[in-house]
Amino acid sequence: MGFVKYEADGAIAVITINREKALNALNSEVLTDLDAVIDAVDLDTVRCLVLTGAGQKSFVAGADIGEMSNDTVAQGQALAEKGNAVFRKLETLPIPVIAAVNGFALGGGCELCMSCDIRLASENALFGQPETGLGITPGFGGTQRLMRRIPVGKAKEMIYACTNIKADEALQWGLVNGVYAAEELMPAALKLAGKIAKNAPIAVRNAKKAMNDGIEVDIEKGIEIECDLFGKCFETADQKEGMAAFLEKRKHEPFKNC
Repeated sequence: MGFVKYEADGAIAVITINREKALNALNSEVLTDLDAVIDAVDLDTVRCLVLTGAGQKSFVAGADIGEMSNDTVAQGQALAEKGNAVFRKLETLPIPVIAAVNGFALGGGCELCMSCDIRLASENALFGQPETGLGITPGFGGTQRLMRRIPVGKAKEMIYACTNIKADEALQWGLVNGVYAAEELMPAALKLAGKIAKNAPIAVRNAKKAMNDGIEVDIEKGIEIECDLFGKCFETADQKEGMAAFLEKRKHEPFKNC
C-alpha cells in the first residue's frame, strides 16, 4: 500500500504509517491503505501486530488539516465515520496490537494509538488532542477512548484545553505501558510481541475479546462473557498440550493455534 507498509516475520507483523514528510498525518488515502492492510493480515499465522510511524519524529501527527479544512458538514461526518470504522476494526482485531509511539501522537495519532491494546512510547513522544484549538472536536474516537484510558478529569482537560502530555506524564497517567530511548522502542515492542506470540493464540484472542467486551458492560455480564470464552478454550489442542506439559513438568510444545 502506498502510505502504509506491512512486514510479517513469522508470528509477528509490523504496520508502519509511511508518510514521513507529512509527519505521517492521516488523510483519506492513508486511512484507505490502513484499512486494506488490516484486512490483509493473515490471522492464521500472525499472532501479534506492532503499529508505528516512519522516522524518528512522529508516530502520527494527526489528521491532514489541509485536506479537511474546507469540508462541509456531510464531508466532515463522513471523514469521522471512515476514521472510526478503520480504528474500530483495529481495536476489535482478534489478535493483540502494540503501538510503538515514536514521536508525535496528536489528534488522530493519539486516537490511533488508543485503538491499540498496548502502547509503548519513545522518550520524545508527545500525546494530545488539539482539535478544539482548530474549531472542531476529536473525531476519530478521542472523546470516547481517552476517558476510558485515563481519569476522566484529565481526559477532559486534555481535550478542552488542548493540553499535551509528554511520554513520562503519559506513563504516570497510565496512557502508555513503558517509555524507552528512541533506539530501544522497536526492540522493546518486538520483544513484548514475541512474548505474546509464544502463548496459546486462541487463549490470547479469547482473553482480548473478554476484556474488550467486558469493559463495556456490568460485572455480572462481563463474568458471563468470560465464562463462555474460558469454556471454549477446552475444545482446543493447545489447551490439552499446555496443561499436559504443566502436569508432566516439561516445556510445552509450540502452540498450534488450534
